[in-house]
Amino acid sequence: MMIHQDLLDNCKIKKLVTSLRSIETPSAELADKLRTEAEYFRRNARRMRYPKFRRQHLFVGTGVIEAGRKTLIGARCKQSGMFWTVRGANAIPALRCLGSERWWR
Repeated sequence: MMIHQDLLDNCKIKKLVTSLRSIETPSAELADKLRTEAEYFRRNARRMRYPKFRRQHLFVGTGVIEAGRKTLIGARCKQSGMFWTVRGANAIPALRCLGSERWWR
């Protein structure tokens, strides 16, 4: 049988959910976590088409998003001599998104 990561990578979400649900454990806490994870994969299966995404040369991890956040938001808020209120810092993502919106049209 494939390991769980292989099932996920090969878009075998139903098999992954079945496998997670079949794991027996004496720990009620671990059993609850397994149920939660299995339900997450079941609900989000349509978003986990990793082989298709990779064929399209798309990223499937969070690294690209995290790097973009760091570049677009973090670098702007951390320039020399800058001091922010919470309200001002929270406004930066909205402003950056408005500024970059023209590139998506």
